[in-house]
Parts: sequence; C-alpha cells; structure tokens
Amino acid sequence: MTETQESDAIETGSGEELARPGLVERARIRSIGLPTEHGGWGFTLEPILLGLLVAHSPTAWEISAAALGIFLARRPVKILSTDLVRGRWLPRSKIALVFSIIYGGFALAGALGAFVTADGPFWIPVLVAIPLALFALRADAHSKNRALGPELSGSIAMGATVAAITVGSGWDLGPAFGLWLVLAARDVAAIVFVRGQVRRLHDRPVGATGIYAVQAAMVGVVAVAAAFGIVPWLGVVAIALVGVVAVVSLSRPPVQARVIGWTQMGVGLMVVLVTAAGVNLGV
Repeated sequence: MTETQESDAIETGSGEELARPGLVERARIRSIGLPTEHGGWGFTLEPILLGLLVAHSPTAWEISAAALGIFLARRPVKILSTDLVRGRWLPRSKIALVFSIIYGGFALAGALGAFVTADGPFWIPVLVAIPLALFALRADAHSKNRALGPELSGSIAMGATVAAITVGSGWDLGPAFGLWLVLAARDVAAIVFVRGQVRRLHDRPVGATGIYAVQAAMVGVVAVAAAFGIVPWLGVVAIALVGVVAVVSLSRPPVQARVIGWTQMGVGLMVVLVTAAGVNLGV
C-alpha cells in the first residue's frame, strides 16, 4: 500500500484496511501529526519567510512560531472536529486531540510572547483573517475543504502572518497589508492554476481563458497597490512571473501532481525573494 493509500485509509477511519498493526499505528500518527501536502506548507512558510526577510525583531520570530503552530494544528483539529461532527470517537480521535493540544500550546506561547515584545498592533491583521480562517475550518469539519472557496480562504488567512509580523515589528498598516495583498494574489493565481492543471491531468475540460484572466487580474490588483505606494513594484513583477509560469505550463502536456506541487513551491519562493528584494531595495 502506498503512502497516499495509507493516509486515505486513516483519513476515513478505516485503518484496519492496512495489513500490519505496526504499519497502521505509524501511518496513523504520521498522517495525523504531519501535513503532507506541498500547498499547505508553501502557503504557511511563504508569509513567514517574507516577514522574516523584511522585518527583523523578536516579535517576528514569535509570530512565526505561532503561525507554524496554527498550521500544524489544522490537520489534527480537522480530524478531531470531523469525528465529533459525525458523532464518533475513534483511536485516531485521541491522537488528534493530543497533537491539537501540543501544537495549540506552541502557537499560544508564540502569540503570548508577541504580545510582550510587539512594537505595533499585530493582532489587527489576525482579526481580519479570523473570518476567513473560520470558514476554512468549518469546511474542514464537514470534509468540504477541497472546494475552491475554503482553499482560497484558508491560504489567504495564513498570508496574514506577514502583515502581523511587519505590524508587530513597527510597520504602518498600509505597507504591511500590501505584502499580504501580494501573497493573496499569488495564492489566488496559484490555486486556480493548480486546479486547472489537476483537471488536465485527469483528462477533464479546463477553461484556460478563465485561468489566464485570473492571472491578469491578480497582476492588475497588485499593480494598483504599487501605484498607491503600498506594494513594491518588484512585487508586481513577481506576480507577473506567476502568470508567465501558468501560461507556459498550460501550453505544455500535463505533469504529475507531485511535479505540480514542487514547482509551485519554487514559484512561491520566487515571489517571496523578489518581493523582499523590492522592499529592501525600495523598488
């Protein structure tokens, strides 16, 4: 049985489908405690890395730790909430509860540290992101997290990390929210593109024109923000390059999901580095 099949069996509470008891236990713990999807790691680490590259303070590290704890807690909380919604208590429910407490404690410690050291109201971006996060968590509990809305809301909510880091490090709200906007544009462009690529991979119809329109719209949104001085122009270049990757990829044969995932992680790193260069160089 492949790792994906093991994860699916555990996700549905059917670990007994696995042949060896030891394998069941190891796979269950790994599946519950460590997220495996590339996209989730990317959408979490990109705002953390961007924040650390442009704002240097103890608060930046504390908020980064809190964000990482929240991300790690999402999967066990999802599993736990799904079981509770369905009125069942399985062995995996206990494991999920333990991981939720551990990761939640890690996130709480980072947040409390930030309250002590912050030079600005870092909680403002967090408050703005809460409705998006709650929408995504509700979809998790009802096993509807693969829908477009929850995917977008969850990734955009995690992008608030960069705004929290920069505001907590003494930035004004405008430029801080501008960096969040750059990452939100990257998230929207990437998710729409990746969903199209997955459809191509399974020989399903894809509206390429719609994907191109989304890429162009995201560039336009960030360009307007740059014109008002809240986003570096290199941030616009970064989002434009995201669109170029999408156009070139859609003109070629579809690739495997793993290749899509790793490629998008590289694209996300590019967006972070180019945008950070724009901030630090004033371009």
